[in-house]
Amino acid sequence: QVRLVESGGGLVQAGDSLRLSCAGSGRTFSSYAMGWFRQAPGKEREFVALIMWDAERTVYADSVRGRFTISRDNAKNTIYLQMNNLKTEDTAVYYCAAELGSSIDDGDYWGQGIQVTVSS
Repeated sequence: QVRLVESGGGLVQAGDSLRLSCAGSGRTFSSYAMGWFRQAPGKEREFVALIMWDAERTVYADSVRGRFTISRDNAKNTIYLQMNNLKTEDTAVYYCAAELGSSIDDGDYWGQGIQVTVSS
């Protein structure tokens, strides 16, 4: 069974940092584009960050560029999202996704999501 499992979420204060992890199992994701999406209450799911299979290219949403950093360790089948200077508007459920190729459209695989709550 192929799975993506997120970890590292929680409750923090504005200005704090968190690092999310997404561990893949059941297959190797080294050929997959992988990324993070989030969904805040009452809002649609939105793109956060993307990293190519070889980590040569990363893409960020404007709202997180300069504060968030996506990375990956293919040997561990894991991607990370370092989130610095968190804001209350970053509060959401964060999802990890993977898709074979150079982008994530529908996503071949999705994690179950993890809550990140930023208090003022």
